[in-house]
Amino acid sequence: MSRRQFALPGRDRPEPPDDTGCTVLHVDMDAFFASASLLAHPDLVGTPVIIGGSGGRGVVLSATYEARRFGVASAMPMGRARRLCPTATVLAPDHRLYSRISDAVMATLATFTPAVEPLSVDEAFLDVAGSIRRLGSPAAIAQAIRDAIVDEQGITCSIGVAPTKFVAKLASNLAKPDGLVVVPVEEVVPFVQQLPVAALWGVGDKTEEVLTRLGLRTVADIAHTPLDTLKRGLGEAAGDHLHALAWGRDPRRVEAVAREKSIGADMTFEYDVDDAAWIHRRLLQLSDKVAARMRAAEMMGRTVSIKVRFADFTTITRSRTLRDPTDTSRVVYDAAKDLFDALGLQRARIRLVGVRMEKLVPTEQAPIQGLLDEPDHGWRDADLAVDRASARFGAGSVRPASLLDR
Repeated sequence: MSRRQFALPGRDRPEPPDDTGCTVLHVDMDAFFASASLLAHPDLVGTPVIIGGSGGRGVVLSATYEARRFGVASAMPMGRARRLCPTATVLAPDHRLYSRISDAVMATLATFTPAVEPLSVDEAFLDVAGSIRRLGSPAAIAQAIRDAIVDEQGITCSIGVAPTKFVAKLASNLAKPDGLVVVPVEEVVPFVQQLPVAALWGVGDKTEEVLTRLGLRTVADIAHTPLDTLKRGLGEAAGDHLHALAWGRDPRRVEAVAREKSIGADMTFEYDVDDAAWIHRRLLQLSDKVAARMRAAEMMGRTVSIKVRFADFTTITRSRTLRDPTDTSRVVYDAAKDLFDALGLQRARIRLVGVRMEKLVPTEQAPIQGLLDEPDHGWRDADLAVDRASARFGAGSVRPASLLDR
């Protein structure tokens, strides 16, 4: 392990930093969606690649670091990304692949400690305090995790090692790409206070504007501002919160979370649409996708929710909780369609719709309830047959007739 992997900016000590007490790790996959997609396209490794929708209203899901050097960033409109990096290759997302690799990575993390708190498909906090006697120092555990993930999945990750969650996340950002940074206990305060205020957890654009008006541009400025002054300018809770972070204090514990809380999919249209029948077909397409992702994750959900964004960017959501958990496309669609129709929209121009399943439970804990008048082979059997066909012939090889291009 090289010293560069461990060093903080400006740190010139010859020995590795002391990781005593640094039992919180933040593990973050490097350009996860792009890296995972490149596993099927090894010829594109080292070139600018953008993952996302290729249409004019599509957005960037992820990009390789080669594309990021041109200014391409996640959530950027695809049209702008193509203008910034015209030589980039655009690949469509493969969410089943991402889900499979994410599950494998989280399973690997769980072999190092049961205290794993996933934040998303590509990052998690770990508390390794209970693993030190068995596996070695926090830095050694972090390096073993990096080695395991690259060996087993073929993708890299960056890890921050620190006494708290907040500082560990800052450290992992500093380690990117493919690095490891330790922030020793005695270096937490100077490390945090050198940063701009926007680096603090909870500081968005509006809070940053307030802090700038108060003349506070660095974390050190916040740390040395009287607490009462911060509370008057930001409010009681925000003042306390930012003052604590400015001194490296973060009481949040790593809380193990075994399963994701929801599975969903959105679709942004090429142009604003006011045709209800056309929207119904898009809801069917999204319901198929969401249900397939649930089956791949071996999960079922009880609450169906939809999201509708209008041409003026106003966004509304509606939800309905079903009697029994489901992973069946038709059941999800029927609920989503009913929710949409209940809005009573009259020629409203719509920019985006989304479908999401919440209140998830493992499939093995949600026995499928049959109905008295149900045929021997129902909608779920059809979905499972579609899954088998998709696995063999590719996603979209079998789909509802109403979604076929005319």
